[in-house]
Amino acid sequence: MTHASEPVARPEDEVVEICRHLIQIDTSNYGDNAGIVERPAAEYVAELLEEVGLETTVYESSKGRTSVFTRFEGTDSSRPALVLHGHTDVVPAAAEDWQVHPFSGEVKDGLIWGRGAVDMKNMVAIMLAVVRYMKRTGIKPKRDVILAFFADEEAGSKWGGHWIVDHHPEIFDGATEAIGEVGGYSTMVAGKRVYLLQTAEKGLQWLNLIASGRAGHGSQINEDNAITRLAGAIHRIGNHAWPLHLTDTVRQLLDGVADLTGMTWDEEDEETIWPLIEALGPAKTFVGATLRTGSNPTQLSAGYKANVIPTAAQATIDVRPIPGTEEEMMATLKNLAGPGIDIVPETQDIGLEVPFSGELVDTMVDMIGRHDPDATVLPYMLSAGTDNKSLSLLGIRGYGFTPLQLPADLDFPAMFHGVDERVPISALEFGCRVLLDLLQEA
Repeated sequence: MTHASEPVARPEDEVVEICRHLIQIDTSNYGDNAGIVERPAAEYVAELLEEVGLETTVYESSKGRTSVFTRFEGTDSSRPALVLHGHTDVVPAAAEDWQVHPFSGEVKDGLIWGRGAVDMKNMVAIMLAVVRYMKRTGIKPKRDVILAFFADEEAGSKWGGHWIVDHHPEIFDGATEAIGEVGGYSTMVAGKRVYLLQTAEKGLQWLNLIASGRAGHGSQINEDNAITRLAGAIHRIGNHAWPLHLTDTVRQLLDGVADLTGMTWDEEDEETIWPLIEALGPAKTFVGATLRTGSNPTQLSAGYKANVIPTAAQATIDVRPIPGTEEEMMATLKNLAGPGIDIVPETQDIGLEVPFSGELVDTMVDMIGRHDPDATVLPYMLSAGTDNKSLSLLGIRGYGFTPLQLPADLDFPAMFHGVDERVPISALEFGCRVLLDLLQEA
């Protein structure tokens, strides 16, 4: 218990310790639903929330696949609730590829290093530090805030967001909007700091291509070879030139970058678009992939012996369609795959696009302006996906807003699922200040 004479720890005082501890809990998600994944992190999250008087609800969708929820009552019960969400799982990391151990949470050069420092134990730590401070000081949010810490986001949310929405939608009663990851971070454009607020994300389709053929001896002529058939399909799909397809979000972003740089662009001339993408610096890796659907072969499996032609071969394609084009995309893939190839979905999820307008957006923009007065906020589409996909099935409008003021030379997007993942301590502290103000005014 904190006594009246003791100073209350500010969010900035706790966020580093919380972030480091979360990173040190190995929650690697291999996508096979094997082993205890999020449970230890979920227990730590629940402990921190309950310590300051917030009652938590814990759901386990499968052994070890654990999500945590709490509701922080606001001052105005007539307003719809806001969901503030993060995920506690991370993609695996090979320690031999890193400068530091990926689960050390080491502090080095003013940054916290480790798997999850970027995706997304940074925001989970900010959420926890801010809410703990608010509870200890008696500060209430303007409206009810539902805090959600999901499992399994890194493998399609089957055992996390989607399972929760299917089995316990009552958690989100009264909520109309949500704030999650992969938006709100800064980049430099023409010497000016720009924060990218995520208002859209591409769809997600992990598709298995299964080729059939005739088995035989490797020394014989075989014109019905499953591997040859599959290789042709992979080549055609992996090299397909998907057409340019700009959504409202992407057009708004390009207009904003054009205003900052003094460039002009024409949707009918793609060569005028790429200089604007390049002007976004490191963020171009996310943004550049949102101009069209993408299809990348990611896995291959076939055969069991060098001199045996197998009856089947399989590949996995990671397809990220532009929102609203899923049916057209699937027809194109079937045509590219050709005869003798079955397309079997492994994971499918929708794309999203919401307006860069409204009271919540205005407040997020205002909070960035309060703490970085010379900055610009622009909308963008994420080429990947988040748990906003799951929440959208309940009619909840989701945004990506993890407010981080980053050094111009830090290639932040490249560290998502990359090596040497790290986040500046100063960025976490900035995020705490912005989120604390946002919850009181949104």
